[in-house]
Amino acid sequence: MLSKAIDEKTHMKTKLSYKKLDWRNYIVYFAFVIVLIFFGITLGDQGFLLPSNLLNIVRQTTMISIMAVAMTFVIASGEIDLSVGSTTALAALMSALAMQAGFGFFGGVVVGLISGVVVGAINGFLTTKVAIPSFLVTLGMMQLVRGVDMWVTHTNPVPILNMPFNNIFGSGNVGPIPSLFFWSIVILIIGHFALKKTPFGRQILATGGNRQSAEYSGVNTGRIKFTALLLTGIAAAIAGMLYSGMMQSARYSFGQGDEMNVIAAVILGGSSLNGGNGSIIGTVIGSLMIGTINNGLIIMGLDVSQQMVVSGAIIILAVAFGKKSR
Repeated sequence: MLSKAIDEKTHMKTKLSYKKLDWRNYIVYFAFVIVLIFFGITLGDQGFLLPSNLLNIVRQTTMISIMAVAMTFVIASGEIDLSVGSTTALAALMSALAMQAGFGFFGGVVVGLISGVVVGAINGFLTTKVAIPSFLVTLGMMQLVRGVDMWVTHTNPVPILNMPFNNIFGSGNVGPIPSLFFWSIVILIIGHFALKKTPFGRQILATGGNRQSAEYSGVNTGRIKFTALLLTGIAAAIAGMLYSGMMQSARYSFGQGDEMNVIAAVILGGSSLNGGNGSIIGTVIGSLMIGTINNGLIIMGLDVSQQMVVSGAIIILAVAFGKKSR
């Protein structure tokens, strides 16, 4: 009965929040359309709007989208995870080494997922039980895990010769559609349903909106935050295996800088860094917009330094709009 009352209360709070519509909450959708139109006009003769290029954008952003979906839960709960980029490389390497050692497809997948679970569990434990701010915990974990990534392989790539793994995790196609597209769709559906339609999602929003009130309502906010951080570890592990399947090898450099793109996608999608709200669909659109901009800049011929300038400006604007709209 208590759990039902909590769910009804948090659900009512969420419904009431939807009545306060603010156009800035939907700016990512308008911005995405404007970006598509801009590059479609300026780069139309260079094949920007060709289906093959649009599918390439999806392929390049799938890993960011998957991590960003999980990060939406973390940020909505009032926390943050900076270790996702390093965790992708760790999971990719552990999975590749397991298959190289003869554990096969399933062994590689299990070992890769366990790597993400371990990192997520440590982040969650230190944040909720030791009461260290998640920013500091995951910042340290980002460096620690990246060091492990380099140490276990001496910075050498690990080839993956298991073709079923490569086809399922990144390299395969279903007709003309890359398998990565289906990964994006499945994770989007699961994430949207979990955030909007389940007690866990409502408790995430309640915890980030007002932790004290959520606790008075009977929500175990520590468990909720722990679970959210655990989810980002798992999502990062999946992203790492997708990176390695797409490249047919695992490298310590996978995921470098991804944490910034992931956070930018979440904030662009309508979430607030202060917690309390989130949109999975908006997050995926934010990820696609970042990928579209990067793709357009590459076709335009901008070098890496210029792309970094634009990406940095996007992150600043994302935080600015996220602050104003909440």
